[in-house]
Amino acid sequence: MAGRIPQDFIDGLTARVDIVEVIDGYVALRKAGREYVARCPFHEEKSPSFTVSPEKQFYHCFGCGAHGTVIGFVMEYCHLDFVDAVHELAHRVGLEVPRTEGGGERVRRGGESLDVLREAADYFRRQLRDHPRGQLAIDYLKGRGVTGETAAEFGIGYAPSGWDNLSVFMGGKFAAGALAEAGLLVKRDQGGYYDRFRDRVMFPIRDARGRVIGFGGRVIGDDTPKYLNSPETELFHKGRELYGLYEARNGTRQLDRLLVVEGYMDVVMLAQHGVRYAVATLGTATTPQHLERMFRLVPEVIFCFDGDRAGREAGWRALEQALPALRDGWQARFMFLPEGEDPDSLVRKEHKEVFEQRVENAITLSTFFYDTLLGRADVSSIDGRARLVELARPYLARLAPGVFRQLMIDRLAQLSKMNSDVLAGMLTGERRTGRPVARPQNAQNDRTVVSLVRKAVSHLLRKPALAQQAKDYKRLIHMKTPGIGLLVEMLDLLQDNPHFTTAIVLEHWRDREHAKALARLARDESLVPHEELDREFLDALYRLQLGYVEQQIEALNGRPRDAWSQQDKQELARLLQEKKDMKQLIIEKSTAV
Repeated sequence: MAGRIPQDFIDGLTARVDIVEVIDGYVALRKAGREYVARCPFHEEKSPSFTVSPEKQFYHCFGCGAHGTVIGFVMEYCHLDFVDAVHELAHRVGLEVPRTEGGGERVRRGGESLDVLREAADYFRRQLRDHPRGQLAIDYLKGRGVTGETAAEFGIGYAPSGWDNLSVFMGGKFAAGALAEAGLLVKRDQGGYYDRFRDRVMFPIRDARGRVIGFGGRVIGDDTPKYLNSPETELFHKGRELYGLYEARNGTRQLDRLLVVEGYMDVVMLAQHGVRYAVATLGTATTPQHLERMFRLVPEVIFCFDGDRAGREAGWRALEQALPALRDGWQARFMFLPEGEDPDSLVRKEHKEVFEQRVENAITLSTFFYDTLLGRADVSSIDGRARLVELARPYLARLAPGVFRQLMIDRLAQLSKMNSDVLAGMLTGERRTGRPVARPQNAQNDRTVVSLVRKAVSHLLRKPALAQQAKDYKRLIHMKTPGIGLLVEMLDLLQDNPHFTTAIVLEHWRDREHAKALARLARDESLVPHEELDREFLDALYRLQLGYVEQQIEALNGRPRDAWSQQDKQELARLLQEKKDMKQLIIEKSTAV
């Protein structure tokens, strides 16, 4: 995510925005020593366990584990994605987020199209109330059970019949080309434009910040298509946007799940009946971009489909998209409705409590997956079990490594009466023997070196200015030690940017391999007193330098002596002297008062 906005802008924004000031605007903070505390806004608690560090520019709750930078807090508290959280914070300090060009996903930005769409949304709402045929749209909405309050919350309006109502009304403010670029007008082959939406109930589609970026229109008469969406524009991409997501975020303080339904009216009526977490795709099947966006916000996504054959086929297509997106702690479930019902009709008939019980009873992805495959393979025979394995293998291979993937393999092993290790090997191309792996004799040394890397990184996160004391560290990159590349990269970054805070460092690793590990280190309370951080950091760095020298000596000694050159012998002597000097330096520094 961070690469879509220039990193130097994110660095400057994080440095300029004070996390204490921002969080205090949402949660009442009080001073407690070097930090600020409050009752956590992310879970119920009676005594404060939520802390904010002005030094680190980092928050952490000891109760529920929530933690992060100021950008992370705005994302979590306001239910925004990364880009919109950056825009929100930039707006606070009067900065304009620079746009990036190129082949990557565009950073959504303001501009004339947003102004055009906002004006159009106001126009459609007024037409619902004032236009003579607006009453037909009102009657349609009342017939579906929509109240005036719900219509107002979702900004529902009406596009009058006729070819140029909107273009005439907006013509005094915006050029026709701007309206066409926003998806509101269609260009005629022979020249000129006409209104895209005519005689339709209009549903504005909002982004995470509540700005209108497109429309969906439901026809009132017999025109086709029944539903018409805005075309793809600079602002609107139907493969990414979800109708009702903005309303879901704002209607629920703690958004724990999302229910994916098929229609606008399903979302509207569910919200009206108190089911405030429904969203709809915009005339397209669920895409990987939809899933990425939803799982960034909630740990559970429930897909709702008709219970007929077509609904189950649609459910399987959603499952295929969900498999690669799943990570440990994320869950996808499937809810199939009674024949002839949709969420709109069902919630009106059963009301919220019964409907939500159906949501609770939605089947898990694993159950739906294996139930579907078992319908295509008779596991009472060897041939059928072999067919089950062959059907499941390509799907399981798409799962990310982790606990969920292993449990799915274990379930397949039960059904096929095979060994789980063998099955796992069939997916990876290797067979796990189950025999314990022989540990090398220097395994204890390896663990010690890894511990030193962890200590050095932890101290750097606590006090980034320590990096200025690091000397001759670049050669450590040649050590075959987990995490050493991260440490060297962090030292390079901080030596070039001595003003960086903990939060800025964490933002540099957002969505990268070590992001979660760094966040854990940043939130952990070190037992090392603040005044001893310098000595402890240098001690870890010196010991790593010693480890590097010892690795070089070991590599030399591992070569046949009769193949040594005079240069090799001189190098060994130099390394042995450096090893001796490093040990003496470590002793001197550790005993220094």
